Amino acid sequence: MDENEIDDTAPTGTTVSDTLRQERERQGMSRADLSDRTKISERHLIAIDEGDFSAMPSRTYIIGFVRSYANALGLDSSAMVQRLRDEMGMAEKVRPERHLDHLEPGDPERNPSGRLTWVVLAAVVALVVVVLVVWKGFFVPAAEMPPLEGEQPQVAAAAPVQAEAAPEDAATSDEVVFTATVDGIWVKFYDQSGSQLFQKQMALNESFTIPADAEGPQIWTGRPDALSITVGGRAVPPLAAEQTVIRDVPVDAAALRGRAPGPGLPQGE
Repeated sequence: MDENEIDDTAPTGTTVSDTLRQERERQGMSRADLSDRTKISERHLIAIDEGDFSAMPSRTYIIGFVRSYANALGLDSSAMVQRLRDEMGMAEKVRPERHLDHLEPGDPERNPSGRLTWVVLAAVVALVVVVLVVWKGFFVPAAEMPPLEGEQPQVAAAAPVQAEAAPEDAATSDEVVFTATVDGIWVKFYDQSGSQLFQKQMALNESFTIPADAEGPQIWTGRPDALSITVGGRAVPPLAAEQTVIRDVPVDAAALRGRAPGPGLPQGE
């Protein structure tokens, strides 16, 4: 039915509330059905049916709800709004109205709360912080990573040991030095109790000196053939002539001097 056409069979109660309620009941429409159609809460529909407009937030909401109520029932919403103004003593404040039902105020209960606004704002701030952290991770150099193992003993200067350059009195010392003859040799030194003395991938010509106070030093490596050894500044035979895994092999001065000499190497003392 067109909005401007009035159904002669529609009830005409003494008040707008009576008219709307009687027409809704005549059409067999429950308040729940009407609430789904108009998006007006049932408590406000009850207030309209009972003429209790004091429960409404303002006169603007009252007019908007009544207009939506009348439109949903196929009644002349403009006439209903005019009757409502007359009943509420608002006729002197009437202004030309435009039929913009889609702009009518909604139920205040459906409007976002202040708490929701703060939640959204907090989410935006958190997103900005995450973006800044990720951006910094891409464009700012990372700090130096800590070593995988504990602090390593100081490594001797990476230079090949020249037996000829050793002092005269070095030949009588028990200083044991291992030097890598190829790059990237993994080696681990530890004492008889299992406490680590040194562990890393040694670079070419990098050396490590067994601490003088180490008790029962031992070695674990897969490239004993690529480690040259000196005891007291004099070369001793390598621990193996080819690539192989050795473990728990003693490397104190006495043990190394007692090994058989290799080709081109002097007899250990």
